[in-house]
Amino acid sequence: MLPDLGVQSFILLFFTGLCAGFVDSIAGGGGLIALPVLFSIGLPPQIALGTNKLQGSFGTLSASYNYIKKGAVKFDESVSGMVYTLIGAILGAWAVQQIAAGFLKQLVPVLLLIVFFYTLFSKNLGNETTKAKMPHHLFYLLFGLGLGFYDGFFGPGTGSFWTGAMLIFLGLDMTKAAGTTRIMNFTSNIVALSVFIIGNNVLYSAGFSMAAGQIIGARIGSGLAIKNGVKFIRPIFLIVVFLTIVRLAYVNFLK
Repeated sequence: MLPDLGVQSFILLFFTGLCAGFVDSIAGGGGLIALPVLFSIGLPPQIALGTNKLQGSFGTLSASYNYIKKGAVKFDESVSGMVYTLIGAILGAWAVQQIAAGFLKQLVPVLLLIVFFYTLFSKNLGNETTKAKMPHHLFYLLFGLGLGFYDGFFGPGTGSFWTGAMLIFLGLDMTKAAGTTRIMNFTSNIVALSVFIIGNNVLYSAGFSMAAGQIIGARIGSGLAIKNGVKFIRPIFLIVVFLTIVRLAYVNFLK
C-alpha cells in the first residue's frame, strides 16, 4: 500500500532533491540525503530504492551536461568508460537477483575507509593533472566493468570509488575526476533504473518531484565545483565518503 502524498510531501521531496543534487554533483553520496526522506514518507524499501534511482538519474545527467558544456570534461574521452560501465551494470543488476549481496555490504566500508585515508593524507592529490599510472583504456576496462557491476549489484559509494580511482590511477585533477564520475554514475544509474522500472518499483510522482530539485541542485553544485576546483571539492568529497562509511558500518555491523 503506497502512501497518499500531499502538497507538503511534494515540497519536501523537491527541496530534498535539490540538496541531494547539489552534493551528488560535487562528491557523490546524494542517496545519503534522498533515501532517508523517501523512507520517511512511507515508501517500501524496493520502491524507495527505485524512486531514488529515478531522481538521481536526472541529477547525474544535469551535472554531466554542465561539466561537459563548460569544458571540465570531454565526452569523447569518456565513451569507452561508459560502454564498460554499461556492461558491468547490466551484469551486476542480473547478478544481484541471483545471489545475496552480504559479502559486498561488509567489504565496502573497509574499501571506502582506504579511499578516505589515502585522499586525506595525500595533500596534493587532485590539485593538478599528473602522469597516469595505467593506460586509460585498461583503466576503463577494469574499473568500468568492476564499478559498473558494483553499482548494478549494490551501489552505495560508487561515486567515491570512481573519483578516488581516477585521482590515484589516472592522475586527474579533482574537477575532471568529479565530472567524469558523474558521467559514469549516470550510465550505471540508467541500467539500475531500468531494472526497477521492469519490476514496477518506482513511484513516479515522488521521483519526478525530486528530479526537478535534482536538476537545479546539480547545476548549481557542478558550477561551483568547476569554478572553485579542488579547494571546494576535496573537503566535501571527504565528508561524503566519511558519512557513507558511518552509514554503511551502522547498517551492516551495528544495527
